[in-house]
Amino acid sequence: MTGRFDIGVSSWRCVFVAILLPALTQACGAPEAGYLFRYGHSQPPQAPRSQSMVFFERELEQRTSGRIRVENYFSATLGSEREMMDMVATGVLQGTRGGLFADANPKFVLFMVPFLVSDWDQALRLVNSGLARRINAGARRNGFHIPATGISQGFRAHTNNVRPIRNPGDLAGLKMRVPPQEVYVLTARALGASPHEMPASDLYSALKTGILDGQDNPPSNIWDYKLFEVQEFMSISNYSTGPDPFIVDLNWHESLPADLRKTFDQVAEETVALSDRLNRESEERYIALLAREMEVIRLEPEEIQAFRRLTEPVARDFIARGLFTAEELNEARGIAGGG
Repeated sequence: MTGRFDIGVSSWRCVFVAILLPALTQACGAPEAGYLFRYGHSQPPQAPRSQSMVFFERELEQRTSGRIRVENYFSATLGSEREMMDMVATGVLQGTRGGLFADANPKFVLFMVPFLVSDWDQALRLVNSGLARRINAGARRNGFHIPATGISQGFRAHTNNVRPIRNPGDLAGLKMRVPPQEVYVLTARALGASPHEMPASDLYSALKTGILDGQDNPPSNIWDYKLFEVQEFMSISNYSTGPDPFIVDLNWHESLPADLRKTFDQVAEETVALSDRLNRESEERYIALLAREMEVIRLEPEEIQAFRRLTEPVARDFIARGLFTAEELNEARGIAGGG
């Protein structure tokens, strides 16, 4: 732990984990010498993000000859994404990946602008660009180190239990879960849905009991969280993806000797690249699996145009509030388009 407790922790669970984690480490015989990197996220062990972190643990421990030890906690074992992000901010955890990256740098919302990118090649060009590296570096002002940013599991698809979604009118009035991120709230409203912010860990129950009609997620999450068991229709428009920054406590990273910082960053970059490759390779396989359980609708380009037009004000709203500039949005579009 770094001893930084200058901001509030979101719940008593975070306080409990802050006390419990060091005790667990001691009980497991953690070495007194060296550095411990505790990491958590909400995806289950079989998810590509989790598999990439298994690679990270193995490679980092080997390449540092055990001078850095890694402890991975998957399946929201340590709490919600909100709670784990707060734990990194306070030094209880050393790293996480997930949906609260705007805490690190609000400019990450740029990567989630609806229809900014339309395929994997465009998305990868964007997250590996100089613009992305500048946004990564900007997180240092808020106490976070981000050695690499990838793609957050692929393109999001809408699911629901009421009707197939083929045009924006089909979303009208549907109670749709969205991640606790404003860009998705604004996008859902622009399309006529009624958005409800909710952690992914609570989503299955809310859909099963009918509290919500639907949600949107990458196909991997829809499969891994077994949402197909409580949803009937899935519509694919590739309307949005998002960034997957590897978020690290800056104080912890700066406590490492220079050689370990370099090795840590190299392995983190390889880990994010592996995660992107696994997600890209598995996306169509997940869609095929889901097609056995749900009705899957792939929207045609002319159908997508109606969604694109309605969501255009989302980017303008963020520009007006200064989260990113029109120049940065144009730069991102140019990068994605290969310019």
